[in-house]
Amino acid sequence: MKAMILTQPGAPLEPADLPCPSPGPTEILIRVSACGVCRTDLHVVDGELASPKPRLVPGHEIVGRVTAAGSEATRFKIGDRIGVPWLGWACGNCEFCRRSQENLCESARFTGYQLDGGYAEFVKADERFCVPIPERYGDVEAAPLLCAGLIGYRALRLAGDGPRLGLYGFGASAHIVIQIARHRGQEAFVFTVPGDAEAQAFARRLGAAWVGGSDEMPPAPLDAAIIFAPVGDLVPAALRAIRKGGTVICAGIHMSDIPRFPYALLWPERTIHAIANLTRQDAEAFMAVAAEVPIHTETLAIPLDQANEALARLRGGQLTGAAVLVPPRDPAV
Repeated sequence: MKAMILTQPGAPLEPADLPCPSPGPTEILIRVSACGVCRTDLHVVDGELASPKPRLVPGHEIVGRVTAAGSEATRFKIGDRIGVPWLGWACGNCEFCRRSQENLCESARFTGYQLDGGYAEFVKADERFCVPIPERYGDVEAAPLLCAGLIGYRALRLAGDGPRLGLYGFGASAHIVIQIARHRGQEAFVFTVPGDAEAQAFARRLGAAWVGGSDEMPPAPLDAAIIFAPVGDLVPAALRAIRKGGTVICAGIHMSDIPRFPYALLWPERTIHAIANLTRQDAEAFMAVAAEVPIHTETLAIPLDQANEALARLRGGQLTGAAVLVPPRDPAV
């Protein structure tokens, strides 16, 4: 099968012909229809997340159809369309799994990091960690739901339902979150890189109540703010922008160091909360919402063999919405 592999962090991905994987007892084999290009992929490829699997196939926003199943895999039928997210396996036995915090599992394995992912024609996955895709979405438009949507939704639930929500960074996750927030009756206040006219116009098009640079203050105190950009300097900025008792959610898996800031910013019972991965319950809850709310994902379909170009565009801030890789189509398969 055709695939793009990471031979060493910091190096470009390389095209490869790999054997088609064989599913284990609880695994299914999936023919990949689309795989989103996520900022977490960038962190893995650039070496900001340490110790990826050797000769890794990245990608964890995978949409495809089941083509084979292991002896104990009975949840899905051949031909079912399913999604494969970031959390690829959890032990079920550690203290975190027993507390319904499998996202913090001591032995967790992650798709496109410790497990081969979807920058390929086929991928295998544990069926217990896969999720059905709502029929209203095509393959390409569904791909960003599998991480940008899931992490954004987990962050939004922790941010609460206060009327004024701040979004720092307006890319793949934020452009989904703003649609859910507006559906819930919340106003969204969007902060971008100062002077990023394209991102600001995109936010206005999706109904932002206010748009400005990350160096600006909103016109009214926010009830909560979600930081999607991996920039630690935004944490004290967001603390200044929220009301007393408000919450700042750090939604990225990687962030530059948070600078020192005055305790007075935190003292009025403001809270900083980080998001670590996701759970199967998050996936099920979000897909139910996605089936109800008419989320529009802004996507750019790119051939699989151009994965390096897609990553470069993401790295350089040259994407509006999300890039999605599409493997070659072999009509004989």
